[in-house]
Amino acid sequence: MARASVFLKFRASRWVSGLTVGLGILAILICVTSLSRFYSLRSLLVTDTFSNGVSPESQGMTQSEVRITVENVIQKIQQELEEMRELSMKPSSLSSSSCSSSMLKFSAFLADILGHIESVHASLPVFEGTCQQSEEIKHIHPLLKPKQQSDEPSSYFLVEEIRKYVKIKPNRLGKQNFMGANGTFTSIGHACFSMKKELEDYMDYDIGDLCQDDWRLAQQLMVHGCDPLPRRRCFARAPQLYSQPFPINKSMWKLPDDRNVRWSKYRCKNFTCLANNFTHRGFFKCADCFNLSHHEMPRWIQLVNPHPSSNLTADFLIPDVLDIKPGEIRIGLDFSIGTGTFAARMKEFNVTVISATINLGAPFSETIALRGLVPLYLTINQRLPFFDNTLDLIHTTRFLDGWIDFVLLEYVLYDWDRVLRPGGLLWIDSFFCLKEDLDDYLDVFMMLRYKKHKWVVVPKLDKEADREVFFSAVLEKPPRPFG
Repeated sequence: MARASVFLKFRASRWVSGLTVGLGILAILICVTSLSRFYSLRSLLVTDTFSNGVSPESQGMTQSEVRITVENVIQKIQQELEEMRELSMKPSSLSSSSCSSSMLKFSAFLADILGHIESVHASLPVFEGTCQQSEEIKHIHPLLKPKQQSDEPSSYFLVEEIRKYVKIKPNRLGKQNFMGANGTFTSIGHACFSMKKELEDYMDYDIGDLCQDDWRLAQQLMVHGCDPLPRRRCFARAPQLYSQPFPINKSMWKLPDDRNVRWSKYRCKNFTCLANNFTHRGFFKCADCFNLSHHEMPRWIQLVNPHPSSNLTADFLIPDVLDIKPGEIRIGLDFSIGTGTFAARMKEFNVTVISATINLGAPFSETIALRGLVPLYLTINQRLPFFDNTLDLIHTTRFLDGWIDFVLLEYVLYDWDRVLRPGGLLWIDSFFCLKEDLDDYLDVFMMLRYKKHKWVVVPKLDKEADREVFFSAVLEKPPRPFG
């Protein structure tokens, strides 16, 4: 009797083991097959799919067959699990504790395999005729939705670093994080998809090694709408012989040390060249910005170059503007092309100003930082990284001029209005355009319905043809208490 009992236990154990191993091997084969067809092949053919407009019908049949096969495997494993549960519940069958624990162990193993297969099944695209989507699918969190091929930005790129970056990163604990999200949704600018080659060059590096000296490529991507750029897992290059910056009591009005800038992508190779009026420096928007002692030091403190006949000027002085709101202007943003002189002057009046700029032909960002000020590397394409109603002042000069599209200018001004607090000041400094366009631009500025504190239009005299004008204004944002 004992021998028969042992024999029965042995046969049951072998039966369960054989069934489990067989199903496990089948599940692994299905996983490998589906992943190799769906992931690797799609990665190799992704260029044709998006660039040449290949119809998905040619690939849809193969993927739909894979999906049906995976569904059949899931169904079979679920049936086997159900039978094993029913068998374990019968008191007459396999009553031994060791045999019961073995069945529970194998059931857990099958359940684990089932979970992996179901996750692969959820990632497969859904085609018409193979699976009917539930009406509730639109209410499911993005992490749990079945993805179409076009829904996955990572499938468009071949460089693995981009694919890893743009994929949704689920929280490890499977719960919402302190920000109320189930995962991290890293983003890139929509124009990155039209600059695929440039972005893949930017993201082609060795993890943990030095990045390429490609800041210029990064800026090109940002200016053309690939903004924000993806983060990278390499070390940014620094100047080879970086020296300690000058102390704050000297750095404000002294050209920085040439060794603290990477000059490889600039026409000028030192600050002396940038400050020289007789060299081809590679930029024009701020021709004298690096002449700190003569050109920059008097700005916003002394009136320069008034109109010879009317004695008018497009320049307002900082003390006059601050007197509009005595003691109320504390923090602000300077959205301009320059070396931070406006922020340096405002600092003397105990006003903290962040300077937003990009490196158009010269190291503007580095210069601002080396002077002891705060640079914000930002293009006009991007929403300001400040919360609503937080800034006392926004100042702009030499940047928003007659080149800008009217609709784009409206978006920019509404974003500035968003971050300005009620009672905050918008300082438009020397905006210039063609005379025939002036009324159209003024209509855009007046659209804000700000209170006018200063408003002046004067001819622009730096060219022979008298076709351009300067416009300057200081405007106050209304409170808007109702809404």
